[in-house]
Amino acid sequence: MRRLLIGSLLTIALFSIVYGCQNAGQVKQDMYHVNGRDIYIKHCQNCHGSKGEGLGTLAPALTDSISLKQNKQKIACFIKNGIKDTIIIHGQKYEGTMPSFPELYDIDIAQVMVYITNSFGNNQGIYTPEQVANDLKNCK
Repeated sequence: MRRLLIGSLLTIALFSIVYGCQNAGQVKQDMYHVNGRDIYIKHCQNCHGSKGEGLGTLAPALTDSISLKQNKQKIACFIKNGIKDTIIIHGQKYEGTMPSFPELYDIDIAQVMVYITNSFGNNQGIYTPEQVANDLKNCK
């Protein structure tokens, strides 16, 4: 009986350890998410809101997963260079100017993008500094 109890406890402990471990990719994404939240609060929250709800017709909401997916290659450019033109998202016209953040490094942009694209009802995974650098090469 004692062997059965010890064996069961060891099995449960081993299962808990294996089940509780995250892979390296998930740990990296979680780290980017936390760091990105801090960057978002500092640079983005005033216009886009604490819940990504936006600011009327001045700043779009960040709750639209479809628009974020469709514009994912442009988001790094928007963050780094700002927006001065009118943009249309889901038929809504936004005419406010988004400031640029040229002081942000590729890693900072990747982290805030992970936060935005995995918060507010979005779930789009990791975004790397290498992807940011590539997207920034294609800014217009």
